[in-house]
Amino acid sequence: MASESTPSPFTTLGIVGTGAMGRGIAQLAAQAGLNVMLFDVKEGAVSEAQRFINGLWHRSAEKQRITSEQAQQYSERLVEAQELHALATCDIVVEAIVEKLEAKQGLFSDLEGIVSQDAVLATNTSSLSVTAIAAACQHPERVIGFHFFNPVPLMKIVEVIPGLRTDDEVTQRVNALGAAMGHFTAQATDTPGFLVNHAGRAFGTEALRILSESVTDPATIDRIMVDQGGFRMGPFTLLDLTGLDVSHAVMESVYHQYYEEPRFRPSPLTRQRLTAGLLGRKTGEGFYRYVDGQQQLPDEPAIAQASPCPVWISQDDPDSAAQLAELVNTAGWPLESTDQPSSQALCLLTPLGEDTTSCALRQGLNAEQCVAVDMLAGLDKRRSLMASPITLPEMVNAAASLLNADGTPVSKLHDSNGFVLQRVVACIVNVGADIAQQGVAEPATINRAVELGLGYPFGPLRMGDHYGASRIMTILNNLLEATGDPRYRPSPWLRRRAALGMSLTDGPTS
Repeated sequence: MASESTPSPFTTLGIVGTGAMGRGIAQLAAQAGLNVMLFDVKEGAVSEAQRFINGLWHRSAEKQRITSEQAQQYSERLVEAQELHALATCDIVVEAIVEKLEAKQGLFSDLEGIVSQDAVLATNTSSLSVTAIAAACQHPERVIGFHFFNPVPLMKIVEVIPGLRTDDEVTQRVNALGAAMGHFTAQATDTPGFLVNHAGRAFGTEALRILSESVTDPATIDRIMVDQGGFRMGPFTLLDLTGLDVSHAVMESVYHQYYEEPRFRPSPLTRQRLTAGLLGRKTGEGFYRYVDGQQQLPDEPAIAQASPCPVWISQDDPDSAAQLAELVNTAGWPLESTDQPSSQALCLLTPLGEDTTSCALRQGLNAEQCVAVDMLAGLDKRRSLMASPITLPEMVNAAASLLNADGTPVSKLHDSNGFVLQRVVACIVNVGADIAQQGVAEPATINRAVELGLGYPFGPLRMGDHYGASRIMTILNNLLEATGDPRYRPSPWLRRRAALGMSLTDGPTS
């Protein structure tokens, strides 16, 4: 048996299923020096895949990203398997067929009678249990998950998922193969959603929860998450891009596989839109409309300029208060520094996980004067404010005008616990912490996998460190107390580290 540090490399890789995923895996494997055998039950599918992959290499050579000799070498490594039995010489076979358990079990059962006893059977499943796929095999110890993301060559991550009976040497060899193919290998346990899809549950589901509470509209949520949160795209743009026929199915699948875990609860909003055929970009309408494939964004509401009035700032959070005081002074508005505001003052509050109503009443303030400002991410690229149900319109207008005085866009929200950014970020961090609690993967792997697989500005645990674990705990606890919804209960892993002042990324993992 090979030592742990030097697992024996694979030389010939078979692929069953030559759609987008199979093609991408074949391209990477050939570039990594493996001989690749392609099989597909559909007539002409392999030839089409070979033409497609060779076309990519030809264009790369034309652009001098690779040499013509390299393109030729890669091409020669791609061989068509006329029948399944032709894969007998492969030392690893990767299936990329339809996402149905019975189909994958049947294929692996057939392959066991074809390949050698030492050959590895790898599944590219994104949602099925590797252990369940292996259960139909005579030798489940050689079955493993090898989950790539689309487009395979550009998404520099692959999840390696041992089943409960997968041999350790098989895991080592497949990890080494993923690295040889130029990808970050994220080893995870065989749990619903594995690592990346598991970690991604909070982004969309909490945004949908916010929308269902009429806190604001999809465009405002997206703008906040991009501008304030630093995400590449907002949750509703992402849902439209992926398509609700895909996204809603994944939401329901993970939710039910975790036996109705509240943190993963889907939304009736997506089920209703799915029924109506509003799938997103592919149908021309989803949460947005699309004309010639272009997203139609509503204009941002105009901010009416108000005359300066006295401003009083809550000292609940001294750092946030100091940032707001600097903004007030820069804008030239009068700042009150008394313990209690005057009856004419605009009162600015900086709650974490509270709504404006609760925050004002807790501090003994007149809610008619109060407007809350989300200070979780500071005041750089966008500012979010929310008023209580009885906040005077002139106070809301004054707050929006003040926050917009330097031209920074402002989003107005209806009163809610945790604004938009706080809620989504806290849920992302909490799910990431629970993944660590379950031992699905190591903290560093969780962070890197999510950054590569989902494009978040930070992995979930690094995100917790960035914003502060104690602040995340405050948001979650206030959300849980206000709503009674167990979706907001903090992970014990997060609670302990926040209480001890520990980093969520560095230090002991247990």
